Formats: sequence, C-alpha cells, structure tokens
Amino acid sequence: MNGSVSIVIATRDRSGLLERALEALLRQTWPSDRLEIIVADNCSKDGTRAVVAQAAANSNGIRVRYLYVAQPGKSHAVNAALRLTRGELIALTDDDVEPDREWIAALWHAVEDTDSDFVAGRIYPLWEIEPPAWISSAVYGALAVPDNGDVRLPITADGSMAVMPIGANMAVRATTITRVGGLRTDLGKLAGSLRTGEDHEFFLRMLRAGCRGVYEPKAVVGHFVPADRLVRRYCRRWLYQNGCDVARIERVHARVPFLLGVPRHHWRGLISEVARSARATVSRDEARRFASVVRMLWFAGYFREAWFGGTRSAAGAFNLAIDSARGR
Repeated sequence: MNGSVSIVIATRDRSGLLERALEALLRQTWPSDRLEIIVADNCSKDGTRAVVAQAAANSNGIRVRYLYVAQPGKSHAVNAALRLTRGELIALTDDDVEPDREWIAALWHAVEDTDSDFVAGRIYPLWEIEPPAWISSAVYGALAVPDNGDVRLPITADGSMAVMPIGANMAVRATTITRVGGLRTDLGKLAGSLRTGEDHEFFLRMLRAGCRGVYEPKAVVGHFVPADRLVRRYCRRWLYQNGCDVARIERVHARVPFLLGVPRHHWRGLISEVARSARATVSRDEARRFASVVRMLWFAGYFREAWFGGTRSAAGAFNLAIDSARGR
C-alpha cells in the first residue's frame, strides 16, 4: 500500500456542521499529497457548495472535491462518491463528526499492522446539551456514539466479533469495496426519516465474503448529538425502526438457528430484558429501565418485520448494491 487515502462524506443541508468537519479533516497529520476528500452533496439547498469551495481553497495541498448527487438517499450519495475515489484506503465519516488530528494515521496503521480489510474507530459524543439522566451507554447506538473501549480488537465472523462498524468512523480497502460492492440503497437514510441499516448490512456482507476487520481505539472522532435526539420518543422510534431493518438484513445474512422467524439468541435477549426491566423498576433505576424497554421495542420491530414485512425479496435489493461501486 502506498499510503493514499480517500475520505468520503455524504451531506445534506448541514453546512455549519460540515464546515467544522472539513476544518478537522484539513488538520490531519497524514501527508497532504496522499489524501483526498470527496463531499457528496445530496440535494442541499443551503450553502454546502460554498463551504466545500472554501475548504478546497484552504486545503494546503489536500485534494477536496465537490459532487452533487441528485438522487435522494445517503446510500446513493456515498456510492456515487465511491466511484470517484482514488485512494487505496477509503475512510467513511459523516458531516456532523470532528475527527482527531491523527484519525487517518490511526486508521491506516491499524489496517497495515493487522493486514485487515476494514477498520472501525472509536466514537465519543459531542453533546449539544447536557444529556438527561435516563440516557445511558446502553442506548448510545441510537445516537450513533458507540464507544467500544481502549483495546484493539479483531472483527471476524467466527464468533469473536465484538464491534459493529458504522459510517461515522470506519475505513475499508478499495479492493474490498470493489469486491463486495457499495451500500444498499433501500436501507440508507432519506431526509426526515429514521431508516437505517446500510452500515450493518455492508459490514455483514464483508464478513460473509471472508473479510477480516479490526477495531482501532486510537482512531477517534467526536460525533455531534443534537438536543432533538435526547428525547425518549426519538430513542423509541429509532430502536423500533432498527429492529425492522435488522430483520430485513438477517433474512439474507443470518446463519443461525431461528424460532418463529426470529434467531433464537434474540429470544434469549428478550427474556433477559424483561427480567432487567423488572429489576430496574423495583430498584427505581430509570436509566436501566428505559434501556430495557427500548431494547424490547427493538425486538418488537424485528418480530413485526419478520412476520409482516411483506414478500419483497431482500436478496433483490442486496444485489443492487453489489454493482453500485464496481464502476469505480
């Protein structure tokens, strides 16, 4: 590997947050002649284009490219950008993220040191307001701020998997993307929606293809958490929707025993959550009780999708993504 890295960011109408993200990316310690940034603008109506132009003017040799993607959906935007990348390693992040100065260096060295196909980094929250008492790390997934600790971990399909990469902080070899394809466009977020799952499906597809990953705690980003997500209703809706999405994904990828259309380990998890909720109610531990309640809602979403999600083939949607990045 020659050290070339392409950073891909999809954005829509968040020029203020994007400006901060680009400022952080332009402060990377990685050599500027081996770094490029591609911003995929998914139909913004604010000053996004001007923000990218300003970043390009102040890039100190880093190649900054603007790409307008008219087809709505984050996955469409990311896939369009992937076709333009020139780096050997593709780093994926979001427009509401502020990476550490050593972020790219940490991602690169993790892949090189372990000969991995992909790497997931560490994410910590940038709270807009002080989080309420009922928020705990158990529901951080709904806020896209999972923190998987300070120890480097392998990510494989053999049962040792402990981390699920998300698009706010991960990197993938370009050859891996060419082999497995891009993001599934029926799962990516649309404006005003909570639809999720594209990162999860992409991750499972890499594992199914025999890829190996690594979690690198030194690859750190801060992820902005707005006040409107720190409400119970948002967390409930997100977990329920995510349960539906995971059910659709696991129809294609799961290789585990099922019971009544649901993997058996999810049933065991449901029983555990019912018991935890009861204990938390007795002890008046509001944070633990809420975490158990929303995880039960996640199961409800999964069960609903498994039984009543319709007959549309998930495999057909899956195949759309396989070809989406092979024109790179």
